[in-house]
Amino acid sequence: MINYIWFFMIALGIIVGLITGKGAEISKGIVDSSGASVELIIGLVGMMCFWCGVMKVAEKSGLTEKLAKVLRPILRVIFKDAARDEKALGAIVMNITANMFGLSNAATPFGIKAMEEMQRLNKDKSKASNDMALFLVLNAACIQLIPSTIISIRAACDSKNPAIIIIPAMVATGGAAVVGVVASKILQRYF
Repeated sequence: MINYIWFFMIALGIIVGLITGKGAEISKGIVDSSGASVELIIGLVGMMCFWCGVMKVAEKSGLTEKLAKVLRPILRVIFKDAARDEKALGAIVMNITANMFGLSNAATPFGIKAMEEMQRLNKDKSKASNDMALFLVLNAACIQLIPSTIISIRAACDSKNPAIIIIPAMVATGGAAVVGVVASKILQRYF
């Protein structure tokens, strides 16, 4: 459906531009934005390779596993049913840890596995459990210690200090996670 909406908006914009006699400006805008997109992606690929390498070093050095050990006791308190199942809790921990280090591609399989494990524990298979909803909220908050994607985009756009976003990202995502967990726990009592 969204493809139809985008197609309609683009087609309508081109038609209106042609009717108003701005066809040359539309063509120039399309070519300019295409070139700028390619430049951004090339710059972004280099930075993403660098950050993926840094994250792989963190993973191989055991830093992500140490963070997982710190998270386990906290998650045991937050999650009710999943905390009793080592497979489900392990997948949750790995997903959140990967997200914290900006490894969203690595976090996705762990997130899918965590949902599968929580569905296995779910008593009512027709709807999401409270733990599943809470996990989704934590995933949406996406707590970031190193927001590598944002740093990469800022660097590709020639930011003077692309890493200045680290502390604000920690505060914003941490605050979103806390508010999300509190709201989920309150709503669990009523739904």
